Amino acid sequence: MTDDERLQPQSWGRKFRCAFRGVKRGFRGECSFFVHGFATVAVVLAALALEADRYEWYVLLFCITLVLTAEMFNSSIERLARAVSDEFHPQLRDALDIAGGAVLTASLGAATVGTLVLGRLALRMLGAIG
Repeated sequence: MTDDERLQPQSWGRKFRCAFRGVKRGFRGECSFFVHGFATVAVVLAALALEADRYEWYVLLFCITLVLTAEMFNSSIERLARAVSDEFHPQLRDALDIAGGAVLTASLGAATVGTLVLGRLALRMLGAIG
């Protein structure tokens, strides 16, 4: 696809193909997705083992989605910054730091929520709470 074609209106099918390509590039092209993927599998397995209810699943899946989305935005900003300039620029550094901070904020929030939800389930399973 040429640059001119990219600027033309696209069909929904084409838009979804591009979006799925972006998800694939994000997951395969960034090493931090390995860490997030590992955490996602651990949370899902823990929620299954601890018999999370529907609402607990909603909260956990929302947190997982939030972190992965933040990471994809961060990755896209990193790629864009590399395309703009290979040289140091304080505004690019700040933009990259802010994007990384967004991932950190989302991750810490998700970890807190996950600890509260899964911790409560674990205590309930152990009989420590009713």
